[in-house]
Amino acid sequence: MVTEVTSPADDPTFRTAVARQLDSFVADQRGLLTEVDPAVGDLVQAAVDFTVGGKLFRPTFCHAGWLLAGGSPAEPRIAAAGAAFEWLQGSALVHDDLMDGSDTRRGRPSVHRDFEARHVAAGAVGDPEQYGARVAILLGDLMLSWADEHFRRAEPDARTARLWDACKSEVVSGQFLDVLAQTRETVDVASAMHVIRFKSAKYTIERPLHVGAALAGGDDTLLSRLTDVALPLGEAFQLRDDVLGVFGDPADTGKPAGDDLREGKRTVLVARTADVAGDAHVLSLLGRPEGVDELRDLIEASGALTEVERDIDRLVAQAERAIAVLGDEAAEVLDPLVDAATRRVR
Repeated sequence: MVTEVTSPADDPTFRTAVARQLDSFVADQRGLLTEVDPAVGDLVQAAVDFTVGGKLFRPTFCHAGWLLAGGSPAEPRIAAAGAAFEWLQGSALVHDDLMDGSDTRRGRPSVHRDFEARHVAAGAVGDPEQYGARVAILLGDLMLSWADEHFRRAEPDARTARLWDACKSEVVSGQFLDVLAQTRETVDVASAMHVIRFKSAKYTIERPLHVGAALAGGDDTLLSRLTDVALPLGEAFQLRDDVLGVFGDPADTGKPAGDDLREGKRTVLVARTADVAGDAHVLSLLGRPEGVDELRDLIEASGALTEVERDIDRLVAQAERAIAVLGDEAAEVLDPLVDAATRRVR
């Protein structure tokens, strides 16, 4: 029998502490916001529902940085920082689903589709689609506000707060670059990788590691070495996400197979396919429901899928070399997280 190796950063006690932080925070917010109007309780509950079932990658990497800088595992401050990353992730995903026109998230209707359906069911006046979009924007904004408020419970110093602020600005910049890329007549690997770095790699792994380490008093040398791990690992994480977005099992991913192609995402998979099949042909299929099957077949036939799997292996090897520089303690904490980030099915 093979025993799965887990990281001290992914300890169930920490996950429970983050969940309790979220529950306690929501209880406070529910009391405050339902005093504004009981109807606002629907918005609070939607935020709660949206965070259920998350993978907790960002809190876990934040915890990893904390441990590597010598922080105590049982300290409530790191659980508060981890919970703040969950609100930040929720905010980003609600807005991302709206921008992409996604129908589902984690096997449930996306927020804008959920509230669109509520509008129809209630026989309300006005445009259901517009109502759903408006609510999604407001909910994403609310969770971003909650992220900042919850992060203050971690009692960050000025340096740690600057890293937190950088994380928020970088992910918005990455999202903008992603939107901008969709206005161009060509798609290329370098541009797609640039988007990945700021939309995903820094936000998912580098800044959570930095924030956790800085919160525990880690110095700039440690943060620099964590960057050497985080950027290739974060890029590999997103490439795996791209593969799952096309070839993943909906029972695992919570989204229909090929959803990324249907939504028109210009991923590295798509860029590598265009290198072989041509920009015009690939872009003529991308973003069209009727083009999904042909484009999926083309991704395999062109060798793009194989190339992206090689990209993932190369980036993982780079991250593992950087972990080795950090030493045995870092390997114990980070090695299992490398597998969790890049060998996953959801």
